[in-house]
Amino acid sequence: MIIVALAVVGATALGIASERRVAAALTIARRSLGLMLYVLVPFVSFVNIAHLRFTESRGVGLGFAYIAVITVGLTAWTAGRWALGLSGSRLGALICAVVVSNTGYLGYPVAVALFGAGALPSAVAYDQLVNGPATFLIAFGVGAALGTAATNARARAWSFISRNPPLIAVIAGLIAPPTLAPAPLPAISHVIVDGMLVVGFFAVGVYLSSERRVDGAPLIAGPDRPVMLAVGLRMALAPLIMVALSGLLVGVPSTYLLQSAMPTGISSLIVGHSYGLDQELIATIIVWSTAIALIAALVLAAVT
Repeated sequence: MIIVALAVVGATALGIASERRVAAALTIARRSLGLMLYVLVPFVSFVNIAHLRFTESRGVGLGFAYIAVITVGLTAWTAGRWALGLSGSRLGALICAVVVSNTGYLGYPVAVALFGAGALPSAVAYDQLVNGPATFLIAFGVGAALGTAATNARARAWSFISRNPPLIAVIAGLIAPPTLAPAPLPAISHVIVDGMLVVGFFAVGVYLSSERRVDGAPLIAGPDRPVMLAVGLRMALAPLIMVALSGLLVGVPSTYLLQSAMPTGISSLIVGHSYGLDQELIATIIVWSTAIALIAALVLAAVT
């Protein structure tokens, strides 16, 4: 877990430094994210889902996850609108930062580091079957409704298909027999997961630096009330809902509980950029939630 934390910090720092010194850094980050979205993540998804056999706890756990995501999203809207007085792009940024989590770039390697390679299929299932639709349906819808950029329902529907090849790979993996993902493909997917951690957080550093510099804001701003609300909902309320439902009804895999507590994902910045949400608020939530997640994971690894 220490290696994962160092990789996250080092890759993010490299991304920040590159954005401020290398003219092509933003282009490299965008192409890297595209490579992961259209090639690497679909490969990892297909290989691991092909070997995943759904049990009652795994299937029901995904339903619990949707309840958690919808609950924290509605809570963010209610508290942000009525308690904090947010509206428009800032309210949209808050909601997106709560419903979009980093269950891929960070969730995969953390799950493997804490629970072993056998946890990766469940981590992939949660990421692609919960966080993927939450991003492309809920977050995109929130961005369209509250952002400053114009859009339409047809464009959002097409983006869900054209920008979500990992979900297609998951569906293929659910249909395909394990023989279509023979050894050494699962082992190769584990290596790719480690590489995506570095590449993904390099892109995080580039995007964070770019957005903060354009807005004329400091790289790391102190957490204000909207930031604290977002971090609390994303990393405390969501997993508490999962734990409560798991304890009362059907026990779910530990990997699901871990994924439900992941910090805000970089995809929220992409949504914010596309629809004109408050990027400074999203970037600050990403920084603080990721820092808290890394500290919590290091403590958990030390005591288990």
